[in-house]
Amino acid sequence: MITVLFFGPVAERVGQSQLEIAFQAGMRLQDLRGQLQTLYPEAFALVSLAAVNGTHVRDWTVVLADTSEVVFMSKFSGG
Repeated sequence: MITVLFFGPVAERVGQSQLEIAFQAGMRLQDLRGQLQTLYPEAFALVSLAAVNGTHVRDWTVVLADTSEVVFMSKFSGG
């Protein structure tokens, strides 16, 4: 299983902060994003940052493992 975490406005639009997604051999981050984007298009319109296993990634072709933890979030600012 892949653990998917959502933060901020992305979590609000998904309606929860965590999902468990079935792993498929050869699954890439872009595949996971595409699958979730179909289910939550309004949430993924905000997604601009992703992390896999605690590391920020810019390469959406990164291959996921069965125990991967993936985080999707929007850009944020603070003071």
